[in-house]
Amino acid sequence: MLRQYELVERVKEYDPDADEALLNRAYVYTVQKHGSQKRASGDPYFSHPVEVAGLMTDLKLDQETIITALLHDTVEDTLATIDDIKQLFGPEVAQLVDGVTKLSKIEQMPENERAAENLRKFLLAMSEDLRVLLVKLADRLHNMRTLHFIKNPDKRRRIARETMDIYAPLAERVGMYEYMREMQLLAFEQLEPEAYATITSRLEQIRSSEGGQVDAIALNIKQALAEAGLEVEVWGREKHPYSIWKKMAERHVSFEQVTDIMAFRVLTRDADDCYRALGVLHQTWKMVPGRFKDYISTPKTNGYKSLHTTLIHAGSMRVEVQIRTREMHRTNEFGLAAHWAYKQADRPDGEVGWLRDLIEIVDASHDAEELLEHTRLAVYQNRIFAFTPKGALFQLPKGATPVDFAFAVHTDLGAQTVGAKINGRHMPLRTELANGDVVEIIKGSEASPQMSWLGFVVTGKARASIRRAVRLKERAEIAEIGSKLFDEIVARLPAKVGKKAIKAALERLDMEDDEDLMFAIGSAKLTDREVMEALVPGSTQDLPAEPQQGRAINIKGLTPGMGFTLAECCHPVPGDRIVGLRRMGQVVEVHAIDCLELASGEDADWVDLSWGKDSHGAVGRLSVTLYNRPGTLAEMAGVFANNSANVINLELTQRDDPFHTYEVDLEVQDLAHLTRIVSSLRASDSVAQADRI
Repeated sequence: MLRQYELVERVKEYDPDADEALLNRAYVYTVQKHGSQKRASGDPYFSHPVEVAGLMTDLKLDQETIITALLHDTVEDTLATIDDIKQLFGPEVAQLVDGVTKLSKIEQMPENERAAENLRKFLLAMSEDLRVLLVKLADRLHNMRTLHFIKNPDKRRRIARETMDIYAPLAERVGMYEYMREMQLLAFEQLEPEAYATITSRLEQIRSSEGGQVDAIALNIKQALAEAGLEVEVWGREKHPYSIWKKMAERHVSFEQVTDIMAFRVLTRDADDCYRALGVLHQTWKMVPGRFKDYISTPKTNGYKSLHTTLIHAGSMRVEVQIRTREMHRTNEFGLAAHWAYKQADRPDGEVGWLRDLIEIVDASHDAEELLEHTRLAVYQNRIFAFTPKGALFQLPKGATPVDFAFAVHTDLGAQTVGAKINGRHMPLRTELANGDVVEIIKGSEASPQMSWLGFVVTGKARASIRRAVRLKERAEIAEIGSKLFDEIVARLPAKVGKKAIKAALERLDMEDDEDLMFAIGSAKLTDREVMEALVPGSTQDLPAEPQQGRAINIKGLTPGMGFTLAECCHPVPGDRIVGLRRMGQVVEVHAIDCLELASGEDADWVDLSWGKDSHGAVGRLSVTLYNRPGTLAEMAGVFANNSANVINLELTQRDDPFHTYEVDLEVQDLAHLTRIVSSLRASDSVAQADRI
């Protein structure tokens, strides 16, 4: 653990003007406040904030960040308050400490919601000052380094999973690759202990059997570049176990089939020398086609710049080489932290555009799980580059479409999209974009996002914006129905209702405005009696009790009173993911989400639906192929009887000796019931094939 004077000396080395007294006071304050608290390792608790502060000095961050690192757990784990911090260390430090503290007060929430809520508060705090993120990442990194001291394996795995899903990707997005790699490695050790042990053992074998091969290849590269007059630094290493395991999983290959286990870095004086070095290496050794990437010409979103290539060295060995300047290397390893300007006006705007997108996602997401889905989409995925007709560059995930591109340019443009040209040609909105495409978005002033777009967009920002727009549109439609129902309710009241009565009713019902009331009426959240009683108290005393009604199937997402029918083409049953097709003057058709008929529903509005609580009872359709021999039809009927399923239609659709294929309509309770029947059929010796239609 860093001693007090060592920490202060570290800061003074790169910032001679730092307030030594303030740093000393913060160190003493955290030691006193944490007192006799212990960590799982048995070390004094204050050793943790001191080590986090040490990590911040490695990045040469300002004194406010160092002090925040020292104090980041005091409000959460001691009797100190934000007001105390503000009084002793100033408003800037208090705001930073508050930003970090907010992330840790939700441990009682369910796991998915906890992770999502953590992320929500995290992103909002980050939007105010990125230093909150830098401290939190250092805090998480040090906690991961000591994770093995926690005795509960489930807790270790939960922390490791959260690190892998949220903190490592965020470290990558701000370019802190050193942090990202170590977090991934430590999390991988907890989540896949057998794979970790196997791969580290194999790497150790390679190291011992091949001796100094990494050093020899590095020397060969340096000599080749020196002969061309280039002054460079070169060093190599084996890729870390998580990187190798990920490659094995993605390519479905064994350890022996992962060819580029070694990676080398070449540091040059300037960008021109990077390209010269690349040319020399490609002339000296064969390069692997398709493995060259130029992140100097088109940097990653986080500012990462480098040339990447893979060479075939010594006949058959593949080695990855990254070429960059020394300045690029510093930025690449520690990202925005390497050159962050803390004045608002000096912030490197282009490098945090993705952060603004995440903040928009926070605002648009409906609940915790939706937020987690959208933000994971935003921080993961390989990238492609696409251009506007004027040459502006946008980075998007692989698989992105013109709709994703439109929302990346601006939320309003995405909302008004009606068509797109890709490289000058009109193309469908679901077309996947390729690297280098020029995309022109055609917009309409009356257009609005369509629910069907959710079937092909891939960015979190697009999905969140579409869902929000669809919700608002449906809310307006439901409120309009509610307004008509309201007029009918008012007409049954014994007294006239004016603005004053409505205002009083809103207060009684704890609602903000008229629209909330109309939406509640339209969506059946309020009964007629509740509305009447809120408008004119006592007006329902002499009314007969409302009859209780119930039905086996109910659908959420339809406006009250709207008719629906379960589509004959796909026979959805409770448990299926469903969507509705709504056409003018017709009832809503309820389809399974993967129904092929949905493709022909271009003249209909899509409605996002789900089964209501306790829905049960529907018709499922099966295709069953039997061996054509005596007793097989009876055995199939026995399977249905044993599973309490009633056959309502049976049709022989194909004779293809020795097989007969039947189409069967069954009354079933739900998807689980239907799935059990299919499993029972497939287990029968009389059945050659059984599938749901």
